[in-house]
Amino acid sequence: MYLPRHFAETRVEELHRIITEYPLGTLVVNGPDGLDANHLPFELDPDAGGRGRLFAHVARANAVWKEVRDGDEGLVIFRAPDAYISPNWYPSKHEFHRQVPTWNYQAVHVHGRISVRDDARFVRGVVARLTRVHEKRTDPSGRPWKMTDSSKEFVDQMLKAIVGIQIDVETMIGKSKLSQNKEVRDRINAAEALEKRGEQAISGAMRRTVEDTG
Repeated sequence: MYLPRHFAETRVEELHRIITEYPLGTLVVNGPDGLDANHLPFELDPDAGGRGRLFAHVARANAVWKEVRDGDEGLVIFRAPDAYISPNWYPSKHEFHRQVPTWNYQAVHVHGRISVRDDARFVRGVVARLTRVHEKRTDPSGRPWKMTDSSKEFVDQMLKAIVGIQIDVETMIGKSKLSQNKEVRDRINAAEALEKRGEQAISGAMRRTVEDTG
């Protein structure tokens, strides 16, 4: 990933936040037929295995779990919301006319070693934890769906149709391209323009970079 110094995201807590809040990652592996990508919801345990672990599951019909071997290298890409940035949102543009369009985004690339976990207890744990987290987000005040809402026989049948994936994290590379290379007034005005368009997530991320630099 191209990573200019002013866009490098080195704060571990921010890398973890992006993964936790936007857990649909793209798992990229180099299989027998070349590069292959799968889009999977991941759970992050930041304290496991020294540098953290990612957990997910795939359909048993998905060949990826057969095409990788334990210890193979994998790349998982996580992305937060992104947005087009118009030069018209920069006050300096109207004074000097020296701005061009760009695209702001945050991304985390996780490199690690893959383990295939084809055992019912592991898979059940991954599904239970993912369900608990995301059901709570869906309706914090309501009655969340639980695995026990379905019959044991049905759940067991569904679990047999999936295979667990574990990735031991080796490195996390983060990029927060949020107009840090622009004047503060330009950054604030662009964030306000995005907020007016309803793009609060990336607007908030841009505002935080201004606050962090004082």
